Amino acid sequence: MIEPRKPIHYFQVNSQKYEEIQASTIVETPVSLTLNGEVWTTFMCTPIHLEALMVGFLFNEGVIDSLDEVEDVRVCEHGDNVDVWLTHNTPKPDSWTRTSGCTGGVTAVASVERPQPVFASNEFNLSPGQINHQVEMLFDAQKLYRETGGVHTSMLSDGERVILSAEDIGRHNTLDKIAGLCLMENIWPEKRILITTGRISSEMLQKGVRMGAKVVASRTSPSSMSIELAEAWGITLIGYARRNKFNLYATPERILLKTSEPS
Repeated sequence: MIEPRKPIHYFQVNSQKYEEIQASTIVETPVSLTLNGEVWTTFMCTPIHLEALMVGFLFNEGVIDSLDEVEDVRVCEHGDNVDVWLTHNTPKPDSWTRTSGCTGGVTAVASVERPQPVFASNEFNLSPGQINHQVEMLFDAQKLYRETGGVHTSMLSDGERVILSAEDIGRHNTLDKIAGLCLMENIWPEKRILITTGRISSEMLQKGVRMGAKVVASRTSPSSMSIELAEAWGITLIGYARRNKFNLYATPERILLKTSEPS
């Protein structure tokens, strides 16, 4: 199996001197998805939770709706391919769209198509303090990031606690891993909030919708299309989330805000 981190050394240089540093870096490696004996696509990813990555990808793409459709999942001995066998045949997409961003993923879902959640979440409200608390929990979940840097983290929360978290060099992969873990561990909290370190593009929002998340938040910015889709789909979209503040871009009524008194 391939390790998710690799020992390295580098030179730290300032104007006065340089120093050799022993450290580790995040591993980026190609891993192929073979479905029912046919190679579908190859992911550039961090080699942890590979079974969840592939199962979650198939779920977020709408190829499967439940784990009952998965007959077997196996990572090959070299760790560079995952075989998934389904209980039914499914046609391979004619083409894949390379999604945005460094180490972007692939999708066959049209950018304006709303993926239908298998288990729809109930409506709920959150206070601003609960959103700030999500950011704190996201920081705590960044275990691999603290060791190596250069890795994205995403987290599924019910508003009070961390349900699942996943790390990967690709932000899209983190959401696929969370979806896969939800399926494989049969964990679907009634309230679903997704928070990530990665930018929220349209395909990231689609993955959140597919998982039934009503709130999608990021440490950084949303794209123009993700804002438009969040408004159309009734998703509360949050960007630049910090410990004490955040920006609300769509469906703000889900957050219980206090009206400021005029000065």
